Amino acid sequence: MTDSNLTRRTLLRYGAYGAGAAALAGTAASWDRLTGADIPGRDDGSLVVATLGPAYGPEAIRTLTEGFKKVHPDIKLRINAVQAVDWSDFFAKILTQIAAGTAPDLVYVATEGVQLFAQRLGVPLDDWVKRDAEELREYFADVHPSLVESMMYEGSLYQLPVEFNAADMYLNTQVLKRAGAGFPAADWTHDDFTALLRDMKQSSGSQFTPYFWTNRLWGGVVPWLFANDTNLLAESKAPGGAWLWDSFYPADRRQGRGGGFRWTTPQATDARVEEAYDYLASLIQEGLCTRPEGGNGQNLIGVFSTGRVGVTPAGGFWAGGLHLAGMKSDGFDVQYFPRWRSQRMQYGAAGYALLRTSKKQEEAWEFIKYAARKDTLTRLFATNQTTPARRSMLTAERYRESGPAHWQVFYDTLDKFPDTGPIPAPPQVAEVEQVLLKHTGTALSSRRAVAPALRRMQSDLEKAMERDV
Repeated sequence: MTDSNLTRRTLLRYGAYGAGAAALAGTAASWDRLTGADIPGRDDGSLVVATLGPAYGPEAIRTLTEGFKKVHPDIKLRINAVQAVDWSDFFAKILTQIAAGTAPDLVYVATEGVQLFAQRLGVPLDDWVKRDAEELREYFADVHPSLVESMMYEGSLYQLPVEFNAADMYLNTQVLKRAGAGFPAADWTHDDFTALLRDMKQSSGSQFTPYFWTNRLWGGVVPWLFANDTNLLAESKAPGGAWLWDSFYPADRRQGRGGGFRWTTPQATDARVEEAYDYLASLIQEGLCTRPEGGNGQNLIGVFSTGRVGVTPAGGFWAGGLHLAGMKSDGFDVQYFPRWRSQRMQYGAAGYALLRTSKKQEEAWEFIKYAARKDTLTRLFATNQTTPARRSMLTAERYRESGPAHWQVFYDTLDKFPDTGPIPAPPQVAEVEQVLLKHTGTALSSRRAVAPALRRMQSDLEKAMERDV
């Protein structure tokens, strides 16, 4: 269904991904040599799936392989859990595998890499989706169209989303009680949020931080940009996609959908972007939060669960994480991100991307369908380590033990706020994220630093977006 050839020139254009680019730059062999096709015994006939190691432990791998074998006993499956620090590191290692001749057939790709893989490495799923439309009808009926649209690129679908996480706001109920504060309303504003942080600070000791967040693309400053009705990059929709929307979604749910998101012109110096940064800087100046740290936020579980942090943005994955850390289900709760000029929220999603280099594309498609099945995801996500893309999986029983009480917020972030969208992740996402993290740290050193830091961010973003990945 697609051309499986991928030239060396194409591979060499991944300069943004550090180690992966270095490995590729030194490769001067033919494509057969690059893929290892000329090495006897290199291919044992398995369908190879690469996943991000920390997200897929031995039990998850066993769940997928054993379940898939029952459905497709004729397809040999091997899942490689690649150990990586974050998505950028993971993508770099996948590119290195391609250069070394050990390219997987499928790669588990989050929003951060959807357009990168679609543009250069991925196979559009359109023909298979059309062919197996009746089989997939139940899937699309159970998955919010925004998640599907986030997996599209220039009119074609490249992945079936299996999970997502929106940046909602977690609150420590012990800290709320200590501050004499009630649970915030669904339509609370950023002014309400500020007032709550002040109450928390006043009622707590010096070792307490009312609001804590990490400096990264997902869940960092971006949710505040969305709430203030702006974005880091100008956002629009690609044309196309009617072939999917008209086939699987009723008119009211496909309205406004297109062929995928486009993120183009940097707008770091936009007045609303500066306003959002100034607000965060004011919280830091007032001692209501600390300057954001880097990392994935795992270190936050301990300080939140022990009541040393009152509020933090996180997704459905945190319900499972806090439960595993020993926090009782009534010890925390979750609410939508506060409203400002809008109450649009952000999310990141993930699914399996099929590589053009794969010689097992039909088998890979069968795995993609299997991985998106409700029974598969029910077994895979039993510990609430993420938010399933399938709406029907979010039930009171699922969150009975882990909590939170307002678990409906996780999917209602999409259902009740249909303009909620993915984090800005163009094909140049690696450089965009590096620029964002670097200058965000500088901008929030003081309120006076905001404007000059954003001007430098704008300049660097323009350079990053001009580069062809």
